[in-house]
Amino acid sequence: MYNRPMASCEPMKFKRFSHKGYALFACLGKVVLIGTLSVATVSHAKAEGVSTKEFRPDTLSTQSDVMLNEVSVTGSRAPLTRSQAARMVTVLDSKEIQCAPVQSVNDLLKYIASVDVRQRGPIGAQTDISIRGGNYEQITVLLNGINICDPQTGHNAFDFPVDVADIERIEVLEGPAGRVFGTSSLLGAINIVTKKEKTSNVSAHIDGGSYGYLSGGASLNLSSGKWTNRVSGSYTRSDGYSRSKAGKLNGDFYGGKAFYQGGYEDSDIKVDWHAGLSSRDFGSNTFYGTGSDNQFEHTFKTYTAVQAETKRGKFHLKPSIYWNRNMDRFEWFRGHDGKKPEGLSYGVPYNYHRTDVYGVNLNSYFDWAFGRTAISAELRNEDLVSTTLGEPLDKPKHVHKTDRDYTNGLNRTNISFALEHNILLERFTLSAGLVAVKNSWSNMNMRLYPGVDASYRIGDHVKFYASYNTSLRMPAATELYYSVGGHKADKHLKPEELQAFEGGVKYLSAGITASASVFHNRCKNMIDWIWDSSEGDEAVWKSVNFTKVNTIGTEAQVGLNFLRLIPAQHVVKNLTLQYTYLSQDKDEPANIQSRSTLEYLRHKFIANLDLNLWRNLDLTVKYRFQKRDGKFTATDASGNAVVKHYQPYAVTDVRLAWNDKWYKAYVEANNVFAKKYYDFGSIPQPGAWVMAGVAVNVNL
Repeated sequence: MYNRPMASCEPMKFKRFSHKGYALFACLGKVVLIGTLSVATVSHAKAEGVSTKEFRPDTLSTQSDVMLNEVSVTGSRAPLTRSQAARMVTVLDSKEIQCAPVQSVNDLLKYIASVDVRQRGPIGAQTDISIRGGNYEQITVLLNGINICDPQTGHNAFDFPVDVADIERIEVLEGPAGRVFGTSSLLGAINIVTKKEKTSNVSAHIDGGSYGYLSGGASLNLSSGKWTNRVSGSYTRSDGYSRSKAGKLNGDFYGGKAFYQGGYEDSDIKVDWHAGLSSRDFGSNTFYGTGSDNQFEHTFKTYTAVQAETKRGKFHLKPSIYWNRNMDRFEWFRGHDGKKPEGLSYGVPYNYHRTDVYGVNLNSYFDWAFGRTAISAELRNEDLVSTTLGEPLDKPKHVHKTDRDYTNGLNRTNISFALEHNILLERFTLSAGLVAVKNSWSNMNMRLYPGVDASYRIGDHVKFYASYNTSLRMPAATELYYSVGGHKADKHLKPEELQAFEGGVKYLSAGITASASVFHNRCKNMIDWIWDSSEGDEAVWKSVNFTKVNTIGTEAQVGLNFLRLIPAQHVVKNLTLQYTYLSQDKDEPANIQSRSTLEYLRHKFIANLDLNLWRNLDLTVKYRFQKRDGKFTATDASGNAVVKHYQPYAVTDVRLAWNDKWYKAYVEANNVFAKKYYDFGSIPQPGAWVMAGVAVNVNL
C-alpha cells in the first residue's frame, strides 16, 4: 500500500466514478495505485500486489465504489465480486490456463478436485464432465454467461467454438444453481469467459506431437475507443492412439473452430455480442457400445448471442437473446449408411439429430437501503428433430445433403422467474432467493426451488459460510427416446430434483490460501441407464429414475505462494494441493450395472507445482490421483462379457516453457509415466502423449 510521508491523511472517496471498476485521476495531481487481479493457482486467491483485507462497509450497502481490484463471478443472480459472494466459486484465470499442459477445456477441468472428467477420446474429442458425484447431464455449461446446453445429450456439451488461447477465465460454481441458471444446473455450472482485450494485437500458435497431432490457431483483436472486436480460428487433427480389430483408425479426430465477438461500452450502456461455429469429426471407437469398434460421429454447432447492460441509475437492466444450433450424425458402422459391413449380416442407418435452442433472458437488479435485489425472467425453447428420437412428426423434415428425413422430434418451452436479495454487512453476507420453473414437456406445473447462502468473516483472513440450495433437471431427449442399439428408453421419466446442504471455511492471506467444506446432496428421481445381467441375452440398457441417492462429501485445498512467503528465492513460485472425498449411500444390486449413478470418484487428489528454472524458463508439474467406485462390462480373451471394477490410477503432466514478452516456446507431456487406465467403461486411455509448440503475440 502506498503511504504519503506525512503524519496522517484523510481517505478520499470518488463518488464521481461510482460503479466503475477503474478510473484515471490524472487531473488530481496525485498518485493513485490500483491493484490488478492475478491468480496463479486453482484456488480462491487474492489479487497480487493488493492488500488481502476485504473491504468493510460500515452500513447496509453494496458499496461498489471501492471494489477496484475484483471481477464479478457467477455465484448469484446479482453481480457480486468474489470477496462479496457467499458461495464458493472456483476460478481458473488466464495465467493458470496458459501455464497448464493442456490442449482443451476438458483437460483444464481435470485439475479441479470437485470436477469429474471422464474421457472417451483424448484432446477433448469427447468427454463427459460432472461435479460432485453427478453425471454429465446435471450441470449447466455457459459461454460468456449464455446457456449452451444441448437438450439432445450432454456428451458433446464441451464442444466449444473457442480455442484455449481465447479464454480469459473459467468459473466453476459447485452445487445446485437453480435460482441462478434454472433447469439443468442440478449440481453446478461451468462458465467459459472469453478474452475482451482493450489493446489491439494479433496472435498465433502452432503445436504438434504424438499420434499425428497437429493444431494451429490465430486471432486478431481490434480495439478503438468504445468499440472492441476480436476474431479467431483454429484447426486440430490427430490419427488417434487406437485402431479397430480390422486395423483401421478408430480414435482419429479433426475439426475447426471460428469465433467472433464484439463490444461497445460508454457511460450509459454496455453491449456484447458473439457468433461462433465448431465442426468436429471423430472416430468413436466403442464409445456407445461394444457391438462395433468402428463407430464415428460428426458434430456441427453454431452459437449466436447479444447481451446488454444499463449502467446509469439505481435500476440496472441486463437483457440477452441467443440462438444455438447443434447438428449431429452418428455412424454405428463408419462409412456404411445402412449397408452391411464385411463380415456382418446387418447394417445400421446413420442417426441424424438437429436441435435449435432459442432464449430470451431479462436480468435486473437495484441497490437500496437494505441491500441489492435481483429479479429475472427467461423464456427458452428447445426444438429437436431426429431420425430416431422423439415423437413422430406430422410433417417430416429433410436432412440436408442426404436422401433421408427427420421423422421424429421434441419441442418444449421452459419459463422461469427468479427473485434474489443480497445483504452485505461489515462481516456478514446473506444471499437468498428462489426460482419458479414451468416446462411444457409432460404438462409440468409451476415448481418453486428456494436457496440461501450466508457467510461471516472473522478478522481479516477467515470466512465461514453455509448454504442450502435446491434445483431440478429436465430429462434429455436421449434419456426419453433412445431405444435402439441395445437401449430402451422411458419417455415418462420424471425430472430430477436435488436438495443440498453445505458448510465450510476459507482462509486468505498474502502468501497462503486455504479452504475446507462439507456437503450433503439429497437427490430423488435420479435418471440413469442401468443394465441387468440377470436378464441374460435379453438384457439391454434401460433409462430409469434411479430412486434416491444421497451423497456426502468433503473438499479441502491449500495454496502457497512462495514468492511472497520466501521473497529471497525466485525458483519455487506456487504449490497447490486439493482433495475431494465422496460417498454415495445407495446400494446397487450385484446384477445391476449403472452407467453414471454410483460410478463416481470416491477419492481425487491434485498437486500443482510451478517453478522458475532460469530467467524466462518455467516448469509446471501437475499430479492427479483418482479412485473411482463402480464397474463396467468388458470382453475377455474368449469373447465373453465380464464385469470389472475401476482401478485407482495416478497421472503426471508437465510443461516446460520459455515465456518471452512477445513469444512462447513450450514442450508438454501428458501421462509422462505412460500409466494405463480407464475413465469410462472398457475404453483404454492413451499412454504418454508429447507435444511441442510456439505462440506469438504482437501489439498493433
